[in-house]
This record gives sequence, structure tokens and C-alpha cells, in this order.
Amino acid sequence: MAPCVRLSYPDANEGTPVTVQAPSAALAPNVKIIAVCCGVGAAACWGVGLTAARHGIAIGLSPADLAFHRFMWSGLIMLPLAWHWGLRDAGGIGLRLGIVMMILGGPGLSILSHAGFILAPLGHGAVIQPSTATLGGLLLATLILREHLSAARIAGALTIVGGLVLMGVDALINIGTHALGGDTLFIAAGLCWASMLTLLRLRAIDSVRATVIISVLSLLIYAPLHAVLFGFDNMLAVGWKENLLQIVMQGILSGPLATYLSAYAASVLGAGRGATFSALVPGFTILVGVLALGEWPTLIQLCGLAVVAVGFRLVMKR
Repeated sequence: MAPCVRLSYPDANEGTPVTVQAPSAALAPNVKIIAVCCGVGAAACWGVGLTAARHGIAIGLSPADLAFHRFMWSGLIMLPLAWHWGLRDAGGIGLRLGIVMMILGGPGLSILSHAGFILAPLGHGAVIQPSTATLGGLLLATLILREHLSAARIAGALTIVGGLVLMGVDALINIGTHALGGDTLFIAAGLCWASMLTLLRLRAIDSVRATVIISVLSLLIYAPLHAVLFGFDNMLAVGWKENLLQIVMQGILSGPLATYLSAYAASVLGAGRGATFSALVPGFTILVGVLALGEWPTLIQLCGLAVVAVGFRLVMKR
């Protein structure tokens, strides 16, 4: 989960306020530079995580296996903190609400997101999921949180829709109708993410605390279910090196590390400025995909990315 950002994913969408926030105008320049680097680093971590997931699907790991790596190891890392807060009431959040958060932002979301790569290319997942999370977040914020929907945000939302249409056209022209199935899974994942972040804001839950509780509950609930329902045959088949790669990319980089970096950036620069780094996730994902996997986006995908980037800028405009 990506806290305090507008997209998610890795990740990134409109999240909850950070507990401690310093006025950026009073900060030393070097502190601001460090915060900016942290925001860029968080976006890069989420981009790397998506690319690693695409690679994992290609070599034979299932979406459920990737979800296991994503939450098993981050849950272990965060378990002492959750234990200190109190596991019985999910760190003060409440067990029922914690489980709902886990359903919306935990392994289920991960499985939906990664299953899309079975049918659609990396560029589609990089653009469609965060875009849908942004659109869903705007809609829910307007309907449930009663936030004012400015003209700039309406224009940004319509622009993002235009970018998503281009991705659908790319699927029909360059890939085939089956890619629309993958796009649908990315849309579902984005809507889950938007719903979870809206819930956090509605209940005023700190995003870092939510990340810890989701990871730990996923460790305690999903990990045993995975062993029973899916087993570990795929993991054993691909070898220890590939599993280690996913442990680092999913369980560390796109999990705890991205959480810490994005939270620090938002706490120093403010939630509004911190949210702008989420717009870098699609670009980072496609760039890493080219460098690491040799998966070049089509011209239509690049046009869709450019249109969506403009939409993100308008949506995040104050």
C-alpha cells in the first residue's frame, strides 16, 4: 500500500493526512531536497515492484504467490510494531475494520493487480490501475466525504478517462480482446485501492498505521490460507533466486521501504505536495520494464501515459 499519495501502488491516490507535518517554508533546503528524493524513491520502489510482478508472472509464479511474497515478509518486518500497538484491537483501529482494510488493500488487491499481467502488458498495468484509483478516489471523495470538486479536478478526471480510452484502443489494435480482461482486473484493483483510502480518510486513520496493520493481518490470515489453498509448488519450481528477487522487490522495496519514504516526504512537504510523486509511478514502471525486461511500450501506450500524466497534474492542482 502507498500512503499519503494519490495513486497507489503502487502504487498511489489520495490518502490520509500524515500525523506530523512541518511547514515546508520554514525548512532548510537540504531537508526539502532529502524529502523530494524520498518521494521520488518511493515512486521508483512501486515501479520496480510492478515490474518484478510482471516478471514473476512470466516465469510461472501465480498472482497468489506474488501476494504471499508481498505481505508475508513485510508482515514479519512490521509484526513487532503491531505487537507493541496491540494486536487484539488491530493497533487501535479495531479488528473488524482492520480486516475490511486488509480485504481492500491487502492480498486481494495484490492478486487482482498481478492477475492482470497474465492478459495485459506492463504498460497497461502501470497506467490503468493508478488512473482508476485516482478517478475512484475523486468520485468517492465527492460522494462520501463531500469534498468540493473543482473545475481543475473535473478537467483532470476527464483527461485521465481519455488516457484510459487510449489504453483500450491499444488493447484492441496491438494485443487482442483478451487484453481487455487484464485491463478490467487493473480497474478492479484501482477501485479497491480508492475504496480503502477513502475508508482511511473517513475514519481518520493514520496511513502508516494502516499499512502496518494490513501487512500483519495479511501475514496472520492470508499466509496460512495460501499454504492450504495454493501451496508452494510454483515457488519451488522457479528456484530460490527468483523467490529471493520477489522477496526483496515485493516484500521490502514496494512494501515497508516505499511506505517509509512516501510518509517522510509527505510529512516534510505536506500531503498535497507529497501526492505529486505518485504521478511518477507509471513512468518509472515503464522505464524499468524497458531496462529490466526489454518490454517496450507501443506508441499508443506512450500517448496514453502522456495524457494520463496531464490528468494527474490537473487532479492534484490546488
